[in-house]
Amino acid sequence: MPESLGIFGGTFDPPHLGHLILAAEALQQLQLKRVIWVLTPQPPHKPEGLVSESEQRLEMLKRATALQPGFEISTIESERPGPHYTLDTIDLLQAKYPWTRLVLLLGSDSLRNLPTWYKSDELVTAVHSFGVMRRPGSLPDLKTLETSLPGLTRKVRFFETPQLEISSSIIRQRIEDGGHFRYYLPTSVYEYIQQNNLYR
Repeated sequence: MPESLGIFGGTFDPPHLGHLILAAEALQQLQLKRVIWVLTPQPPHKPEGLVSESEQRLEMLKRATALQPGFEISTIESERPGPHYTLDTIDLLQAKYPWTRLVLLLGSDSLRNLPTWYKSDELVTAVHSFGVMRRPGSLPDLKTLETSLPGLTRKVRFFETPQLEISSSIIRQRIEDGGHFRYYLPTSVYEYIQQNNLYR
């Protein structure tokens, strides 16, 4: 039986407890061998200058994931010029891990928007499955998505996570405003932000 790898992409600016819980629950509930965190240097949908330096985000991600042996960081997107599309990353990772099943981890909102992604029909074919974090009251309409992306429904695997209303954008705003943010982050990430005076 081929091993399953979860692919968790994002800017992680900064990585927070919500990211870690999502990845840990996916690891357990979807019976993944590992979760590979793919750091996106510059997302195609975000203007230049709206994300922190890749080196800083990579260091925070290393600190955040250091204590979980099932987590691995990939710099596959940092090693090539942009734009960085998920389909290209999946193709490269499949070539790197040819005997594995790649499970793309998404939030339910991202699944809902999947038809707008770059070559989304090819992405549906490329991955083994989509691991989708289920949010109460916000389940995407799979029948509608299926009309746009045939074959998607049979590849969706939902998993549950505690509902924590944490986002990187809220944390960055809290820091900029001088507000409370300490307990949204692993201690090592909090200390790095403080030491390097980030987001101020």
